[in-house]
Amino acid sequence: MTSMGKTRRMMSVGLVGAALALTLTSPARAGETPAAASDGRTASTERLTTGWQLTQTGTEARFRGLAPVDRRTAWAAGSQGTVLRTTDGGRSWRNVSPPGAAELELRDVEAFDARRAVVLAIGEGEASRVLRTEDGGATWTESFRNTDPRAFYDCMTFFDRRHGLAMSDPVDGKYRILSTRDGGRSWEVLPSAGMPDALPGEAGFAASGQCLVSAGPRDVWLATGGGATARVLHSADRGLTWTATVSPVPAGDPARGVFGLAFRDRAHGIAVGGDYRKDQPSPRAAAVTRDGGRTWRASATPPPAYRSGVAWLPHSRSAALAVGPTGTDLTTDGGRTWRTIDTGSYDTVSCTPDGSCWASGEKGRIAVATRPGRS
Repeated sequence: MTSMGKTRRMMSVGLVGAALALTLTSPARAGETPAAASDGRTASTERLTTGWQLTQTGTEARFRGLAPVDRRTAWAAGSQGTVLRTTDGGRSWRNVSPPGAAELELRDVEAFDARRAVVLAIGEGEASRVLRTEDGGATWTESFRNTDPRAFYDCMTFFDRRHGLAMSDPVDGKYRILSTRDGGRSWEVLPSAGMPDALPGEAGFAASGQCLVSAGPRDVWLATGGGATARVLHSADRGLTWTATVSPVPAGDPARGVFGLAFRDRAHGIAVGGDYRKDQPSPRAAAVTRDGGRTWRASATPPPAYRSGVAWLPHSRSAALAVGPTGTDLTTDGGRTWRTIDTGSYDTVSCTPDGSCWASGEKGRIAVATRPGRS
């Protein structure tokens, strides 16, 4: 960004890179750890890389929407209708914001490649919209505009290049689900008969683009807060029918609940959240599931503060990153214990199959950590 000097731009955290090196050198089988080197270190940690490297975005927008495609290509969506795209690993960013979108709050983005992406604008009534580009952001088409003043869309997810869902806070006592079968070109509201009743005061949090996430061709999970309990809802049929499970993440207040979810497959998931208010503690701010969300267990050593975003490291069965305004935390045991490895402010995090992790947040902050030997 324009206000950063070179020193801040290259600020890094070695433990992020260590985790990437540890998990990306070669995928481990269940129950295995990387082979040890002769000097007692793991072989992969010898190829240690740097950690978060802040990039120069040239904007002060807050990016809660993030969609890296691979180690070179990533999209970010944020405040004041801002959309950025990089195709060189974050060395440079191109402002590809939709024309006339300055009044929109873009909180989620799903990208399929360097040319095709879908962004979600949040808000009451017509402020909630979906826009789509097929030419790298040179032109945009509005494919959905909410006309129900009771609806407020929060998050979006895609199962593949064609099938995707978006979710709204409860309308008539149930979460509203929007569906597309053509890559976001058109949308329809799904029937609500298979959706459990929402709790009084319950809603989703449009904090990281991770309150609605999917894994595989049909499974999708929805995170909630604000009600008496923080729940995770699961559908195994692309949003037609749902079951709800109580999580151990504290709720009972409009500012508390589950803010972000990540599933590495249809069974293993992590939930993060807490209380987003700076002056409030966030005990039990993370939980894990091994059965697709049917049951959740609180992390034995959770992150020390509110976390809004979470991502599994690629090709890892046990390592993940969680981010929030006060830092980044790492788990190497599937979410049971966490340790803080950075104090920089980020709202969301995402990793790519070819070995990069990206994080974004306030004041134009977008950072990247890559596999050793790659950039």
